[in-house]
Amino acid sequence: MSSVRASGGDKRRMILDAAVVVFARRGFHACRVSDIADEANVAYGLVYHYFRSKDEILDTLFLDRWNILLDVISRTDEQQIPLREKLHALTSYIIDSYRHNPDLTKVIIVEVTRAANSFGRTHRGKIRELYALIADMVAKAQADGAIKREVTPAFAALAIYGAIEQVLTGWIFEMLPHGEAEFDMTPARIVDTICGGIEAHPATAPASARAV
Repeated sequence: MSSVRASGGDKRRMILDAAVVVFARRGFHACRVSDIADEANVAYGLVYHYFRSKDEILDTLFLDRWNILLDVISRTDEQQIPLREKLHALTSYIIDSYRHNPDLTKVIIVEVTRAANSFGRTHRGKIRELYALIADMVAKAQADGAIKREVTPAFAALAIYGAIEQVLTGWIFEMLPHGEAEFDMTPARIVDTICGGIEAHPATAPASARAV
């Protein structure tokens, strides 16, 4: 056993990493702080030295990851590249995050962004920041004539991130096949589906739609 003791920052990180495992395996509401302590192999009281509750642990996990994602979107949008390339870069980053830490992605989606009655409601403003940043990307492309005027930036942002999150959900709950090949191909598939539509060729609007 190493004689070097873990620093305060290392212990805090150990607790957060353990919480990810426990939340992903048992669910946030079903686990206790003692479960996190056991997983981290630390004393029960040490968890409370760094965090007031398991709620604060989940808040920390979400905000740490979400703020990084918001920064990635902002920096991507600063690049002078077409919208398709920006969306591919964003989607690739999110897919790679899942590839390297699927448990954390599961916790964020299941326990926060899709938890409308608890943490999702608490962090609604922070979640909306993501949609606003993507909508701004779309609005700039729309101003350049790259996106049709009939699609509002806000609707496009919901469709774009919604598609990404739904694919991740499919992997989390094993509704979709996943592995290295899927991880590599998915960003292009999502961007092509959203930007190009799912029809092989442009279709004429139904008579009922033209009559409206």
